[in-house]
Amino acid sequence: MPIGLIALALGGFGIGLTEFVIMGLLPEVAADLGVTEASAGWLISGYALSVVVGALLLTAAVTRLPRKPVLLALMVLFIIGNLVSALAPNYELMMLGRIIAALCHGAFFGIGSVLAADMVPENKRAGAIAIMFTGLTAANVLGVPLGTFIGQQFGWRATFFVITVIGVVAFVGIAALVPKPRHDAAPAGSLRSELGAFRIPQVWLSIVITILGFGGMFGAFTYIAYTLTEVSGFAATTVPWLLVLFGAGLFVGNIVGGKAADRNIDRTLVIQLIGLAIVLGAFALTAQSQIATIAWLFLMGGFGFGGVPAVQMRVMRYASSAPTLASGANIGAFNVGNALGAWLGGVTITAGLGYTSPIWTGALLSVGAVVVMLVAAALAKRKGGGTRVATPGVADVVATPAVAAVSTDIDPVSTDIDPVKTV
Repeated sequence: MPIGLIALALGGFGIGLTEFVIMGLLPEVAADLGVTEASAGWLISGYALSVVVGALLLTAAVTRLPRKPVLLALMVLFIIGNLVSALAPNYELMMLGRIIAALCHGAFFGIGSVLAADMVPENKRAGAIAIMFTGLTAANVLGVPLGTFIGQQFGWRATFFVITVIGVVAFVGIAALVPKPRHDAAPAGSLRSELGAFRIPQVWLSIVITILGFGGMFGAFTYIAYTLTEVSGFAATTVPWLLVLFGAGLFVGNIVGGKAADRNIDRTLVIQLIGLAIVLGAFALTAQSQIATIAWLFLMGGFGFGGVPAVQMRVMRYASSAPTLASGANIGAFNVGNALGAWLGGVTITAGLGYTSPIWTGALLSVGAVVVMLVAAALAKRKGGGTRVATPGVADVVATPAVAAVSTDIDPVSTDIDPVKTV
């Protein structure tokens, strides 16, 4: 395993902390800055919206620039944003720091995915992307509980100072350990090429799969504390430990899903999405049982995150002549799915359907993702694959750095899907 992947994972760990740790510190932040908890909640929503904006606009702005220096510049942005948050004397500057840090999120994982794939042979690229995303899952398993503990013991600003230091270490690691891509200078028409990738139907189908599949998991997860305490009967003090169990499922699912995707991307996604729909449906039916709930939490994390490397690789392969912007857009799609699932879950609770209704909502979103995935796979099989951008002025960019990162010499997505077989 190239050691540069560890540096990318550390950057992902810091970004994951920035996104999620605020959830455990909202009361302290609200009290210190003199705002209501509802206003403090916008520090979460504002971050998510900024991720989507950065994933599209910032990635588009840097497509003509060498990728490794861009990644380092993004880490500088991340460091500045968290330092502003740590020092913010008021709510407005705190929000500004959150927005600055969020702008680098989508572009980092989008460009980082391309760099990670460039470090390894073709048959290990989904696994390399999975290793980079282990930083994000580790932030859920270990980082958020630890960051919340630091904030409660030493003040919430201490947590953001620690995240700032993690950003500095990640910057040094990426500078020293991530090799320069084999072709790291984009041609003048690169942005046009990147935009041309969005004329490929399979790119859009993959993005929709991301929104529905990830939205399904987060539709259930956003209100999971209420389910655990009000339906399953767990004490509130046990919820953090149960969330660590969920995070462990994320970690395992990410690794297993990455290895499976290196064998067959579409089959992995079909199995993962069907598994997620089944787990969520079973969870909603048996949420009154504490033993069953423990098992479903772990499996929900595993199946929920197991398809991330596969769907990210799928987007990159179908946009193989220009994957950077499409890759970043798919990272933004994860956050759109997050917002969609959370919103629909809230609607069902407000409608009086109970605290298992967000889980049912997540199951339905997952079923929708399965349908779209099967349609996408059938279309891919009918057309026999093909990942080159077929728009005028774009089709000939087969020598771009993106192609060096994700080769088009292989069958882009295996299409002999048999969900019954093991991956």
